[in-house]
Amino acid sequence: MTITKFVVKVSRAGASVPAYVLRMNGGPIQMTSQRKLALVMGKFDAEAAVESLRKRGSQPELVTVPVRVRA
Repeated sequence: MTITKFVVKVSRAGASVPAYVLRMNGGPIQMTSQRKLALVMGKFDAEAAVESLRKRGSQPELVTVPVRVRA
């Protein structure tokens, strides 16, 4: 069985490599350029991260990631 999770990708002006959300704590959102280290999250958490990053002036987007679930 496969379910869909999300990764938040941020394209920053002047940067050739996109950044991904690494960690979301109570403080600022931490970013990484390595997609393998990116935080895979549910839809509501991803939408909250996108909204927070939009307020900062970034242009984030949701990227779907199929995740296999073992029965």
